[in-house]
Amino acid sequence: MNLTAEALFNVNGIVAIVTGGGTGIGLMIAKALAANGARRVYIVGRRKEVLEAAANATFPESIVPLPGDVTSLESLCEMAERVKTEVGYVNLLVANAGVMGPRPLKASPGQSPPTLSEFCAHALATPMDVFTDTYSVNTTAVYYSALAFLELLDAGNTVGNMGADWKSQVIATSSIGGFSRLKGASFAYNSSKAATTHLMKMMATSLVPYKIRCNVLAPGIFPTDLTGSFMNNIGPSHTGTFDPSLIPAERAGSEPDIAGATLFLASKAGAYCNGSVIVVDGGRLGTLTSTY
Repeated sequence: MNLTAEALFNVNGIVAIVTGGGTGIGLMIAKALAANGARRVYIVGRRKEVLEAAANATFPESIVPLPGDVTSLESLCEMAERVKTEVGYVNLLVANAGVMGPRPLKASPGQSPPTLSEFCAHALATPMDVFTDTYSVNTTAVYYSALAFLELLDAGNTVGNMGADWKSQVIATSSIGGFSRLKGASFAYNSSKAATTHLMKMMATSLVPYKIRCNVLAPGIFPTDLTGSFMNNIGPSHTGTFDPSLIPAERAGSEPDIAGATLFLASKAGAYCNGSVIVVDGGRLGTLTSTY
């Protein structure tokens, strides 16, 4: 039995879909898969030019733009049909697209908390559909993305180089926010990520008869569009370091951090994982009041 890292952690020959793959963590994941042997990695997003720029700047021979809207069932089915026509199967779907959603009013450092009236007025100024839209992208789209590609994932169980013990898989990018009770965080974002984590656990159970696995990545703070303002507030931008009381690793996550976790789940190394949650946060969740 070959126990080398090269044998355990490669993803040779797989076909993958990464939603929200044009920027941030999604692009990090796509690059990790392409760099380690994936045959084709489709990156999904609404902005075609962003997808094309990402592919051209990284692995244009294996990363393929797939423009579409994960909140539209019609668009998801169209994307699945294109992949079916071009390749005929999928081994891995990474449901990664996400939005932050509205934030509550909170006090600045050293100031008293807002009055109840101020807190309510700020929250009620956000229309209900804006709150619900956070769930549409972060949770509902994960479910329907999986549904749209299930038959291609089923086909992927009979095609590929990963071996009989490796089964097709859906990985959802959730967040440590789904476990955190941090004051001032987005109620919409955190609760939608908690819902996504539980959704994937339910799907892992429901898809057992079809031999399709479901797992979760729960990242902490990585340099993305979603976390930019947060990083600027608590991490000195000139050094990139964080107080260990905020992040014990004293830094934000990086490409190798998310790449390693992704390759573990996506490769033979993680073939025995189903319904698992991998937290990649430098220890931050342990510093928070949380439900993990």
